[in-house]
Amino acid sequence: MSEITNPVLQATHLRKTFSSFLAVDDFSISLTPGEIVGILGPNGAGKTTILRMLVGLIHPDAGEILIAGFDLRQRFRDAISRIGSLIEIPAFYDYLSARQNLQLLLRLSDAKKADEKIHNVLRQVKLLDRADDAVKKYSQGMRQRLGIAAAILRQPPIVILDEPTNGLDPEGMIEIREFIRSLAKETGTAVLLSSHLLSEMEMLCDRVFILNKGKTIAAGAVKELILPEDENLEQLFLRLTRTKAN
Repeated sequence: MSEITNPVLQATHLRKTFSSFLAVDDFSISLTPGEIVGILGPNGAGKTTILRMLVGLIHPDAGEILIAGFDLRQRFRDAISRIGSLIEIPAFYDYLSARQNLQLLLRLSDAKKADEKIHNVLRQVKLLDRADDAVKKYSQGMRQRLGIAAAILRQPPIVILDEPTNGLDPEGMIEIREFIRSLAKETGTAVLLSSHLLSEMEMLCDRVFILNKGKTIAAGAVKELILPEDENLEQLFLRLTRTKAN
Protein backbone atom coordinates (compact mmCIF):
# COMPACT_ATOMS: atom_id res chain seq x y z
CA MET A 1 0.00 0.00 0.00
CA SER A 2 1.54 3.33 -1.03
CA GLU A 3 2.05 6.09 1.54
CA ILE A 4 -0.28 9.06 1.22
CA THR A 5 1.53 12.39 1.41
CA ASN A 6 -0.37 15.53 2.28
CA PRO A 7 0.16 18.55 0.01
CA VAL A 8 2.52 21.22 1.34
CA LEU A 9 0.89 23.71 -1.01
CA GLN A 10 -2.66 23.65 -2.30
CA ALA A 11 -4.35 26.39 -4.31
CA THR A 12 -7.88 26.03 -5.65
CA HIS A 13 -9.89 28.01 -8.20
CA LEU A 14 -7.62 31.06 -8.30
CA ARG A 15 -8.84 33.98 -10.36
CA LYS A 16 -7.24 37.38 -10.96
CA THR A 17 -8.24 40.33 -13.12
CA PHE A 18 -6.48 43.63 -13.73
CA SER A 19 -9.12 46.19 -14.72
CA SER A 20 -10.99 44.33 -17.47
CA PHE A 21 -8.11 41.94 -18.27
CA LEU A 22 -8.54 38.38 -17.01
CA ALA A 23 -4.99 37.29 -16.14
CA VAL A 24 -5.74 33.99 -14.37
CA ASP A 25 -8.94 32.00 -14.76
CA ASP A 26 -9.84 29.15 -12.34
CA PHE A 27 -6.32 27.83 -11.64
CA SER A 28 -5.78 24.99 -9.14
CA ILE A 29 -2.56 23.24 -8.13
CA SER A 30 -1.07 21.13 -5.33
CA LEU A 31 2.48 20.09 -4.41
CA THR A 32 3.74 17.28 -2.20
CA PRO A 33 7.19 17.06 -0.53
CA GLY A 34 10.04 16.35 -2.93
CA GLU A 35 8.04 17.14 -6.06
CA ILE A 36 9.23 19.43 -8.84
CA VAL A 37 6.25 20.94 -10.62
CA GLY A 38 6.40 23.35 -13.53
CA ILE A 39 4.12 26.03 -14.94
CA LEU A 40 4.80 26.37 -18.66
CA GLY A 41 3.56 29.08 -20.96
CA PRO A 42 4.59 31.98 -23.16
CA ASN A 43 4.97 35.54 -21.90
CA GLY A 44 1.58 36.84 -20.79
CA ALA A 45 0.13 33.38 -20.06
CA GLY A 46 -0.34 34.21 -16.36
CA LYS A 47 2.64 32.35 -14.87
CA THR A 48 4.11 35.18 -12.82
CA THR A 49 0.67 36.37 -11.68
CA ILE A 50 0.02 32.90 -10.24
CA LEU A 51 3.35 32.83 -8.45
CA ARG A 52 2.82 36.33 -7.06
CA MET A 53 -0.54 35.22 -5.63
CA LEU A 54 1.02 32.13 -4.05
CA VAL A 55 3.60 34.20 -2.16
CA GLY A 56 1.18 36.92 -1.10
CA LEU A 57 2.45 39.72 -3.32
CA ILE A 58 -1.01 40.17 -4.81
CA HIS A 59 -4.41 38.95 -3.65
CA PRO A 60 -6.56 36.69 -5.82
CA ASP A 61 -10.06 37.90 -6.63
CA ALA A 62 -11.30 34.40 -5.84
CA GLY A 63 -9.91 31.09 -4.66
CA GLU A 64 -8.04 29.68 -1.66
CA ILE A 65 -4.33 29.15 -0.96
CA LEU A 66 -3.13 26.76 1.76
CA ILE A 67 0.58 26.57 2.61
CA ALA A 68 1.54 23.72 4.95
CA GLY A 69 -2.11 23.73 6.01
CA PHE A 70 -2.24 27.46 6.78
CA ASP A 71 -4.64 29.72 4.91
CA LEU A 72 -2.50 32.43 3.27
CA ARG A 73 -5.10 35.14 3.81
CA GLN A 74 -6.10 34.27 7.38
CA ARG A 75 -2.73 33.04 8.74
CA PHE A 76 -0.34 35.02 6.57
CA ARG A 77 2.76 34.91 8.80
CA ASP A 78 2.46 31.20 9.51
CA ALA A 79 1.90 30.44 5.84
CA ILE A 80 4.50 32.72 4.25
CA SER A 81 7.26 31.58 6.65
CA ARG A 82 7.03 28.13 4.97
CA ILE A 83 7.90 29.45 1.49
CA GLY A 84 11.11 30.63 -0.13
CA SER A 85 10.75 32.41 -3.44
CA LEU A 86 12.48 34.10 -6.34
CA ILE A 87 9.92 36.12 -8.28
CA GLU A 88 11.01 38.16 -11.31
CA ILE A 89 14.33 40.05 -10.97
CA PRO A 90 15.90 39.56 -7.50
CA ALA A 91 16.51 42.81 -5.60
CA PHE A 92 19.52 43.31 -3.34
CA TYR A 93 21.51 46.15 -1.79
CA ASP A 94 24.12 46.73 -4.48
CA TYR A 95 26.67 48.32 -2.15
CA LEU A 96 26.64 45.26 0.15
CA SER A 97 28.28 41.93 -0.58
CA ALA A 98 26.34 38.73 -1.19
CA ARG A 99 27.23 37.56 2.30
CA GLN A 100 26.05 40.83 3.87
CA ASN A 101 22.76 40.74 1.95
CA LEU A 102 22.06 37.23 3.23
CA GLN A 103 23.13 38.20 6.76
CA LEU A 104 20.56 40.98 6.67
CA LEU A 105 17.81 38.54 5.64
CA LEU A 106 18.66 36.20 8.49
CA ARG A 107 18.77 39.02 11.03
CA LEU A 108 15.25 39.94 10.04
CA SER A 109 14.10 36.40 10.74
CA ASP A 110 16.27 35.99 13.89
CA ALA A 111 17.68 32.73 12.52
CA LYS A 112 20.24 30.70 14.44
CA LYS A 113 23.56 29.51 12.99
CA ALA A 114 23.44 32.31 10.41
CA ASP A 115 27.07 32.05 9.26
CA GLU A 116 26.84 28.32 8.65
CA LYS A 117 23.58 28.65 6.70
CA ILE A 118 24.96 31.47 4.56
CA HIS A 119 28.15 29.55 3.82
CA ASN A 120 26.15 26.47 2.79
CA VAL A 121 23.75 28.23 0.42
CA LEU A 122 26.50 30.26 -1.23
CA ARG A 123 28.43 27.04 -1.78
CA GLN A 124 25.34 25.35 -3.22
CA VAL A 125 24.80 28.10 -5.82
CA LYS A 126 28.56 28.37 -6.50
CA LEU A 127 29.04 31.93 -5.25
CA LEU A 128 31.32 31.20 -2.33
CA ASP A 129 34.41 32.56 -4.09
CA ARG A 130 32.59 35.87 -4.75
CA ALA A 131 30.72 36.02 -1.44
CA ASP A 132 32.45 39.19 -0.24
CA ASP A 133 32.24 41.14 -3.50
CA ALA A 134 29.69 43.95 -3.73
CA VAL A 135 26.56 42.81 -5.56
CA LYS A 136 26.88 45.77 -7.95
CA LYS A 137 29.79 43.86 -9.51
CA TYR A 138 27.65 40.80 -10.19
CA SER A 139 26.43 39.73 -13.61
CA GLN A 140 22.73 39.03 -14.16
CA GLY A 141 23.38 35.32 -13.85
CA MET A 142 25.19 35.77 -10.54
CA ARG A 143 22.31 37.88 -9.22
CA GLN A 144 19.95 35.10 -10.26
CA ARG A 145 21.98 32.55 -8.31
CA LEU A 146 22.07 34.87 -5.29
CA GLY A 147 18.28 35.14 -5.55
CA ILE A 148 18.01 31.36 -5.39
CA ALA A 149 20.36 31.36 -2.38
CA ALA A 150 18.05 33.83 -0.63
CA ALA A 151 15.02 31.66 -1.46
CA ILE A 152 16.48 28.56 0.22
CA LEU A 153 18.26 30.36 3.07
CA ARG A 154 15.70 29.48 5.75
CA GLN A 155 15.33 25.89 4.47
CA PRO A 156 11.61 26.20 3.72
CA PRO A 157 9.53 23.15 2.76
CA ILE A 158 8.41 24.92 -0.45
CA VAL A 159 10.50 26.92 -2.92
CA ILE A 160 8.90 28.91 -5.74
CA LEU A 161 11.14 30.03 -8.61
CA ASP A 162 10.11 32.28 -11.48
CA GLU A 163 12.25 31.50 -14.55
CA PRO A 164 15.19 30.25 -12.38
CA THR A 165 17.68 29.88 -15.26
CA ASN A 166 16.98 33.34 -16.68
CA GLY A 167 20.22 35.17 -17.52
CA LEU A 168 22.45 32.12 -17.12
CA ASP A 169 24.86 30.76 -19.69
CA PRO A 170 24.47 27.08 -20.73
CA GLU A 171 26.88 25.87 -18.05
CA GLY A 172 25.08 27.90 -15.39
CA MET A 173 21.71 26.52 -16.52
CA ILE A 174 22.98 22.97 -16.09
CA GLU A 175 24.31 23.76 -12.60
CA ILE A 176 21.01 25.27 -11.45
CA ARG A 177 19.02 22.33 -12.83
CA GLU A 178 21.27 19.91 -10.95
CA PHE A 179 20.89 21.97 -7.80
CA ILE A 180 17.08 22.02 -8.04
CA ARG A 181 17.00 18.24 -8.53
CA SER A 182 19.23 17.66 -5.50
CA LEU A 183 17.22 20.13 -3.41
CA ALA A 184 14.03 18.17 -4.04
CA LYS A 185 15.57 14.71 -3.77
CA GLU A 186 17.89 15.18 -0.80
CA THR A 187 15.87 17.54 1.40
CA GLY A 188 12.31 16.74 0.33
CA THR A 189 11.69 20.35 -0.61
CA ALA A 190 8.74 20.88 -2.94
CA VAL A 191 9.74 23.07 -5.88
CA LEU A 192 7.37 25.03 -8.09
CA LEU A 193 8.95 26.78 -11.05
CA SER A 194 7.78 28.68 -14.10
CA SER A 195 9.37 28.73 -17.53
CA HIS A 196 8.69 29.38 -21.19
CA LEU A 197 11.31 26.75 -22.11
CA LEU A 198 10.00 23.33 -23.09
CA SER A 199 13.39 21.74 -22.55
CA GLU A 200 13.54 22.94 -18.97
CA MET A 201 10.20 21.33 -18.14
CA GLU A 202 11.27 18.04 -19.70
CA MET A 203 14.58 17.92 -17.84
CA LEU A 204 13.38 19.05 -14.43
CA CYS A 205 9.72 18.48 -13.69
CA ASP A 206 7.68 15.56 -12.43
CA ARG A 207 4.44 17.30 -13.43
CA VAL A 208 3.63 20.34 -15.50
CA PHE A 209 0.74 22.77 -15.91
CA ILE A 210 0.52 24.33 -19.36
CA LEU A 211 -1.13 27.75 -19.50
CA ASN A 212 -2.54 29.83 -22.30
CA LYS A 213 -4.21 33.22 -21.72
CA GLY A 214 -4.63 32.55 -18.01
CA LYS A 215 -6.23 29.11 -18.36
CA THR A 216 -4.81 25.63 -17.86
CA ILE A 217 -4.99 23.86 -21.20
CA ALA A 218 -3.22 20.70 -19.98
CA ALA A 219 -1.82 19.29 -16.74
CA GLY A 220 -0.14 16.03 -15.78
CA ALA A 221 3.08 14.05 -15.92
CA VAL A 222 5.64 15.58 -18.26
CA LYS A 223 6.02 12.42 -20.34
CA GLU A 224 2.29 12.28 -20.92
CA LEU A 225 1.95 15.90 -22.06
CA ILE A 226 5.19 16.54 -23.89
CA LEU A 227 5.51 13.82 -26.47
CA PRO A 228 8.91 12.94 -27.95
CA GLU A 229 8.23 15.06 -31.00
CA ASP A 230 10.45 17.66 -32.61
CA GLU A 231 8.17 20.56 -31.72
CA ASN A 232 8.74 23.98 -30.22
CA LEU A 233 6.55 25.70 -27.62
CA GLU A 234 4.31 27.30 -30.23
CA GLN A 235 3.69 23.93 -31.91
CA LEU A 236 3.00 22.28 -28.55
CA PHE A 237 0.41 24.94 -27.70
CA LEU A 238 -1.24 24.55 -31.08
CA ARG A 239 -1.47 20.77 -30.62
CA LEU A 240 -2.88 21.02 -27.08
CA THR A 241 -5.34 23.76 -27.97
CA ARG A 242 -6.67 21.74 -30.89
CA THR A 243 -6.92 18.62 -28.71
CA LYS A 244 -8.89 20.49 -26.05
CA ALA A 245 -11.20 22.02 -28.65
CA ASN A 246 -11.99 18.61 -30.04
